[in-house]
Amino acid sequence: MASSGISVAPECIQTFNDLKLGKGGNSPKWIIYKISDDSKEIVVEESSSDPDYSKFREKLLNAKSKNKRGEECIGARYAVFDIEYDAASGEGKRSKITFISWVPDDAGLQPRMMYSSSKEALKRALTGIASDIQANDPDDIEHESIISRVSKGR
Repeated sequence: MASSGISVAPECIQTFNDLKLGKGGNSPKWIIYKISDDSKEIVVEESSSDPDYSKFREKLLNAKSKNKRGEECIGARYAVFDIEYDAASGEGKRSKITFISWVPDDAGLQPRMMYSSSKEALKRALTGIASDIQANDPDDIEHESIISRVSKGR
């Protein structure tokens, strides 16, 4: 359980394990997690086997959350993407399971606090993450920016 008191739903771990093990053609390529509307647990919002990074990025950019008054505002999310890139040494393709904490600077104060204080609980539950990226600006989740950071082992 996170310091915020938010727990990780079992489906989060199962979906991540499906991605990690790559079972069959329908195994997810990416997963987006969110804190449930009642702020009690982290749940899977969506997962997909579509390798199109631009669609994944668009989902993060359009994420919405609710503030304490129940009003919709810019949302934060956690995500995992199995990033593929060409090795710098020319040794072919590489793949790294990358954890992204998307907490936009212009998100509301409550979502930013909730996501920041719950991140480690989810990361601890997901065994096998190779790279961790904190993203606060749309440029931080540009495909080239992610590839650059992941290929350098960050």
